[in-house]
Amino acid sequence: MASANLLNTNTARFSGLFSNGYIYRVPRYQRDYSWKKDNWEDLWLDIIDLHDAQDSPKNSHYMGALVLKRENDDEVRTIIDGQQRIATLSILVIAVIKKINDLVDRDIEPEDNRERRDILRRTYLGDKHPGSLRYSSKLFLNANNDNFYQGNLINLREPNSLRKLRPSNRLLWQAFNYFSNQLDTLGDIIDDGLFLSNFITETIAKKLLFIEITVEDDVNAYTVFETLNSRGVELSATDLLKNYIFSKFTSEDDLISGQREWQEITRTVGMNKFPEFLKYFLSMTRSRVRNKDLFKLTKKKVSNAEQAFDLLEQLNKFSELYVALGNPNDSFWLDFDNVRAIRSSIDELILFRTKQAYPVLFSAYKAFSKQNFERLLKIVTVISFRYISVSGLNPNDLEKQYNSLANRISDGKVKSPKAAFNVISSLYIKDEKFRQDFASMTLTDKKKKLLQYILQSLEKDKSGKGVTIDDFSIEHVLPQNPDEGWFQYFRDDEIDEAIYRLGNITPLEQSSNARLGTKPYEEKKKVYQSSSYEITKNIVADEWTMSAIVNRQERMADRA
Repeated sequence: MASANLLNTNTARFSGLFSNGYIYRVPRYQRDYSWKKDNWEDLWLDIIDLHDAQDSPKNSHYMGALVLKRENDDEVRTIIDGQQRIATLSILVIAVIKKINDLVDRDIEPEDNRERRDILRRTYLGDKHPGSLRYSSKLFLNANNDNFYQGNLINLREPNSLRKLRPSNRLLWQAFNYFSNQLDTLGDIIDDGLFLSNFITETIAKKLLFIEITVEDDVNAYTVFETLNSRGVELSATDLLKNYIFSKFTSEDDLISGQREWQEITRTVGMNKFPEFLKYFLSMTRSRVRNKDLFKLTKKKVSNAEQAFDLLEQLNKFSELYVALGNPNDSFWLDFDNVRAIRSSIDELILFRTKQAYPVLFSAYKAFSKQNFERLLKIVTVISFRYISVSGLNPNDLEKQYNSLANRISDGKVKSPKAAFNVISSLYIKDEKFRQDFASMTLTDKKKKLLQYILQSLEKDKSGKGVTIDDFSIEHVLPQNPDEGWFQYFRDDEIDEAIYRLGNITPLEQSSNARLGTKPYEEKKKVYQSSSYEITKNIVADEWTMSAIVNRQERMADRA
């Protein structure tokens, strides 16, 4: 990560964050507060370990990275990542202050505890506004949570009705109650204002450490997300993209409409998959889009509310296609004429792991008829099978040419599946090389699905009948665990390869497969002749040797 992306990177204690004069703001459209009991409990146990350790070597706890953005007002820092942790710690501080305030109400050292309460408020929460005389805050949450945080939590006011609260505000209140209840378990500390205040100033404030990363702008913040290897990075990146798009809405009506579109997109795609989805969408019209470029490209594409709406509407349209490309049974495919064929192609797309073709399929879905989309999808799966599954070439090398094709389809320069194939014809492995590579394939149990697919396809082509993968088991003529009788036909240095050569493998009825086990080839051959699978019936060699396996696989390669 280049240092130019950052204003400052340093280790900060919780006390340092809230005594440096800054006001922290969570972006208005950042995700709502979402921590629950498991999160609160983990944090509490870490803090209690620190509290109990006293002067032991375990005198600090790392809370992870806190990513901040400096605003034009130098006193303000926007919390790009870390709002859940900061909000939760603030609630814990509020719970402690409430306990000290209760001591004042119970007339326990009222003057000292009143002073402790006020110092803690000023240091970690904020001070009273001179006009309203209500406590304001050093921390401001998002649009959905801030009113409750300021009006209820900081001012120690219980909500009128929990049932009417937003779910996220209910979580904020539940967090407050959780920490209040946990404080009650600390024994005598709960009735001692000095101990309570020290719990904040000596444990929470001094022993919780953050890596504070301050960035110049949203683009650099996104770069930080792409660089940091921490839990939840993709979700934070999605939030950042959302915040920028929503910042272009200037009216409440626009905000409501945009929120509706956004919820529809993320409900379909999933928050954690959104960056990947956006990458494929942008790749329809741009070359080689990288994850770290997503924010820059979004900023170029969206500079006003109209463009923000256009982007959200387009993403909404493609979200269902994106999800359906990963699920052959998705109802999306029911709109196509040949549902069975297209679902079979989607199965193959998933099996061959060809997401590099998604931008092409996005562009084709927009520009082509459904029939031509189906034809191009079949071209992609055939290329993928030959290129990746059989010839074993690097699938990442497909990306550049697929990206170029997607751009040409979007530009209107490629208008048919045939023209599309001409653009990427160099990816199509020619028959001679395909035959050679197929004739030497080995497939272990790790590639069981691919093996089933190949056996199913060969049998279907040979017999002309539909074959269901679930109906047959995979039979190794030379068994995976051969007994001594088999070793007379194979050299020691060839037997491991021979077991997993495609020529040694065939479909067989499950009952027969279980019965044969490691029996000699002469007994197996008799069972093969009564099989319902044509490619199994064709196993007629006098002896089963490496030569017989190679010969059979070459015939399979011819058929393939």
